[in-house]
Amino acid sequence: MSSFDLTPPSDTQRHTIDAGLSDEERRVLLAHGTEAPFCGVFLDNKRDGVYVCRFCGLPLFRSGAKFDSGTGWPSFFQPYDPAHIRYLRDSSHGMERVEEVCARCGSHLGHVFPDGPPPTGQRHCLNSVSLGFVAKGDALPDPLRRGGAEAAGAD
Repeated sequence: MSSFDLTPPSDTQRHTIDAGLSDEERRVLLAHGTEAPFCGVFLDNKRDGVYVCRFCGLPLFRSGAKFDSGTGWPSFFQPYDPAHIRYLRDSSHGMERVEEVCARCGSHLGHVFPDGPPPTGQRHCLNSVSLGFVAKGDALPDPLRRGGAEAAGAD
């Protein structure tokens, strides 16, 4: 059970956040698009902190779980909390994949594959545009204006 509020954003909150997205963020997050490989802002990020959902701010992955997969997208072997990710069957583009979406807001993050490193063997292959980054010690974002755990710092 997550210590974060996983209640989906209201229609008003969605509209407010959506208004602040770029066209590319909207295409990837809301229309399940993919950014081009090797161009994402977080591909080579080596800073210590937490990667959060660009739309709702929910913590998704810790920097300690990031690895260089050579694929051109930021990759992680383990989520911040398994309850923060939902998995959907994706049969687009003539292949079977497992899509990852934010468990709170449903925004598209990327896909997970069974070819990652130990200990999980998973490769969560994400779009940088789907993420925000909070440096260790900084406060986590709260775009939904909720109290509680969201006000805590990145660990």
